[in-house]
Amino acid sequence: MQSGIAGLGRIGAGMARRLARAGHEVVAWNRTESVATELAAEAENNGRIIVAEPLEAMAEKMTAPRHVMISVPSGVVTGELIDQLAGILSPGDVIIDAGNSNFRDSQQRAKAVEARGLEFLDMGVSGGIWGLQVGFCAMVGGKREVFERFEPVVGALAPEGGYLYCGAAGAGHYVKMVHNGIEYGLMAAYGEGFDIMHASEFGLDLAGVARLWTHGSVIRSWLLELAGDAFEREGNDLADIRGWVADSGEGRWTVADAIEHDVPAPIITLALLQRLRSRREPDSFTDRVLAALRNEFGGHAVKSADTSPGTPAGEG
Repeated sequence: MQSGIAGLGRIGAGMARRLARAGHEVVAWNRTESVATELAAEAENNGRIIVAEPLEAMAEKMTAPRHVMISVPSGVVTGELIDQLAGILSPGDVIIDAGNSNFRDSQQRAKAVEARGLEFLDMGVSGGIWGLQVGFCAMVGGKREVFERFEPVVGALAPEGGYLYCGAAGAGHYVKMVHNGIEYGLMAAYGEGFDIMHASEFGLDLAGVARLWTHGSVIRSWLLELAGDAFEREGNDLADIRGWVADSGEGRWTVADAIEHDVPAPIITLALLQRLRSRREPDSFTDRVLAALRNEFGGHAVKSADTSPGTPAGEG
């Protein structure tokens, strides 16, 4: 099946490669054209990635009905790109927001897109920089019949059992939002646990403990595997990583939604507040663990230990 991808950052490029390797044709656009050109030239993609430049060329290079995924930062950038595509594509074509947009924005964008004769899906994606290798977990919202048309692409992106049609427009990004809120709580618990062990009298091998707990333990998880990777590479003290922990929005939205529905969510809320605290009072070992984990699964930039407190950090 043919699909378009607009935005070739860490996630977009990984999705393009995974689809090409599964035999799908990808029409790719990126704001910096050289990124798309280099991706298309990779031998392992077998010529299945075609460059669209400028963006308007995407419609010319695709067969209707077109399915175009957007993988750019959430907020204004996503909104502007959706509006551009809506002016380029034809009635019946589908725009799929595969970024981390607020589900309320996705509900409004679905209405706006449909008013112009197009279709819209919101697809929350988890897997980070590892998605190319192990598959992207995909959570999709929108009209079921539109999802079913797009399902072959979702199935190629995801590992076995790794995608779900979640419901009406906004449902995919809503489920991804709560997923990330839970992630905040899990990461905070792991960070605190390793902090306690790091402070103990036993001189524990933290990489060894992380590896141990991935075998048969009730708290085993992929996050623990990644913690082991970080300790092995950075050392027991994570000395070169500053405990400055960013957040990209989903935790805040989860807490706000919990409040709106009168659902007590103290663990997720406190995990979010602890991230905010890390930017004012670095540098705890707990926060170093969290910063290291974000880098492991998402490639998010970390601050080095010698970074001055006033230096802003990017999301990577």
